[in-house]
Amino acid sequence: MNLEEKTLEKNTLFSGRIINLRRDTALLPNGATATREVVEHPGGVCVAALDDNENLLMVKQFRYPYMEVILEVPAGKRDKGGEDPLTCGKRELKEETGATAEHYVPLGELYPSPGYCDEIIHLFAAKGLTFGETCPDEDEFVAVEKIPLETAVQMVLNGEIKDAKTQVCILKLKALKERGLF
Repeated sequence: MNLEEKTLEKNTLFSGRIINLRRDTALLPNGATATREVVEHPGGVCVAALDDNENLLMVKQFRYPYMEVILEVPAGKRDKGGEDPLTCGKRELKEETGATAEHYVPLGELYPSPGYCDEIIHLFAAKGLTFGETCPDEDEFVAVEKIPLETAVQMVLNGEIKDAKTQVCILKLKALKERGLF
């Protein structure tokens, strides 16, 4: 069964600093057409960094769309033009937490909202941490917290950590550790 759609027309409605918005016309598998709204995003990276005491480095920050402070693993937007995900992850970990890591392990990719957004988030785990000064972006305000991995897993299961990329990173890291792969 053919499930693929073909783009017939792209119409950019908005071009912003971080995102662009398009309204496309698509040809459906049954021959009909449909309108598809697409948010274009350069993608992001997140890093589940584990210290020698089994603590995750996490950040609290205000997230404007939700109008609340949320707890996340360090993360950030890739530079437009296809910045290497690992390079971005290393930069974001350093900027937000002051940490650098000796070892990075890819945890895969995440499509956060595939119904309307083309964003891809690259997930990493990191260990062998050393610490220095943070250097957040000028419009970025974060508070660093160290949370035991087991506590973070329980927080995900209890619904206390709502951020999808953070949930996935924590649970994948826990699974890798249980299998002796991290």
